[in-house]
Amino acid sequence: MDLLLGCGNDRRRMISPVRKKWDGLTTVDIDKSAKPELDWDLNNTPLPFADNSVDEIHAYNVLEHIGTQGDFRFFFKQFEDFWRMLKPGGFVCSIVPHFDTIWTFGDPGHTRVINFGTLHFLNQKSYDEVGITSMTDYRWCYKGNFSLFNGKVDNGNFYFILEAVK
Repeated sequence: MDLLLGCGNDRRRMISPVRKKWDGLTTVDIDKSAKPELDWDLNNTPLPFADNSVDEIHAYNVLEHIGTQGDFRFFFKQFEDFWRMLKPGGFVCSIVPHFDTIWTFGDPGHTRVINFGTLHFLNQKSYDEVGITSMTDYRWCYKGNFSLFNGKVDNGNFYFILEAVK
């Protein structure tokens, strides 16, 4: 099963490291006019999916609308929930505005920024830097583990794919 979070009305931007076509895609959105299979506020965790039941989670131009900048508890809770739902080796595929575009905080609905540095905190191996760099140690509240499978900045967007390490 694959999830499309914040599916909206335009579903053409789907990217995947392994899929050529979509079978079993479950759409999730708070906007009922988008006709999602599941009407859900993504600020509410956990999402109603079983542990290790999802192959890929897709979130395009939605993660910057969820949570707030500086709310590390929600940030880690959200990504730990993604990790919980994903099968080992599953993927989170996402697009967010790049931090230096006018849309980052120009859109009144954008509440946080996600960049390469933010993703660094989602990989448990990165915490080897604690005490060496100024990296904050969040292992006390975050138990998930993702590796950066791919990431790039293009045309004002930050595209990234995370792989669940279990």
